[in-house]
Amino acid sequence: MTSETTAAPVTVDDGVIKAKHRAMWAMGDYPAVATEVVADLGPILVDACRVGSGTTVLDVGAGSGNAAIPAARTGATVTASDLTPELLDVGRAAAADEGLTLGWREDDVEHLGLEDASYDVVMSCIGAMFAPHHQETADEIARVCARGGTIGLLSWTPQGFIGQMFATMKPYAPPPPPGAQPPPLWGDVEHVRALFGDRVTDVEATTQTLAVDRFVDGEDFRDFFKATYGPMIAVYAAIADDPDKVAALDGALADLADRFGVRDGAMQWEYLLVTARRA
Repeated sequence: MTSETTAAPVTVDDGVIKAKHRAMWAMGDYPAVATEVVADLGPILVDACRVGSGTTVLDVGAGSGNAAIPAARTGATVTASDLTPELLDVGRAAAADEGLTLGWREDDVEHLGLEDASYDVVMSCIGAMFAPHHQETADEIARVCARGGTIGLLSWTPQGFIGQMFATMKPYAPPPPPGAQPPPLWGDVEHVRALFGDRVTDVEATTQTLAVDRFVDGEDFRDFFKATYGPMIAVYAAIADDPDKVAALDGALADLADRFGVRDGAMQWEYLLVTARRA
């Protein structure tokens, strides 16, 4: 007679996961990415959500305010929420320079400390997609959105440049914590529909591209992101003691940017824009 022992499932304390995420996004200089590379995305999302004067808006995963600040310019009452206080500090200063008043909250999109149905618009511009647990994130976004309100999400697609950048980095990165899901899944409309289910109606989804002309070649892109973009900085830190891996990733990222046309003047970075009505 034999006996088998089944290993207990590995669990990781959520606080540890979130602390690592917070530290990762504080690395480098993400506000430089937001202002020099992807600044046009925030206004696109604000327009799609029809934000205007008198609207109450919650921007989750707001970072340094790429969408929250354009929303405030319309006269809306805006709260920007993010896990990383260093990014919120940059956004707060930028808003003050424009004479704009926003609320700034350090908060976890998977566990928002906010009342049910408290905002007319709940949106996220390439922010909430990076929370590790997609269903919990969608549940909270739906919970705090008022009935009849608008949910707006702008996310990188799996097949687009940033999705492929993460695929390129994956073999060099530490394994994700148990239960974590890949961020670019938010760029798959069927995944988003499944997350929200019948809690939303009037779903509109379009795949669009952002023209990026900031970089002259693949090496220029790679070096800028190595210095500014937290997820890439974290991957390089994990392989820092292996020069061969560093060299291989250096080459792979530069080649990826070249394949996506960086030398042709403007790359096209694909994203999915989804708006829906809270049922």
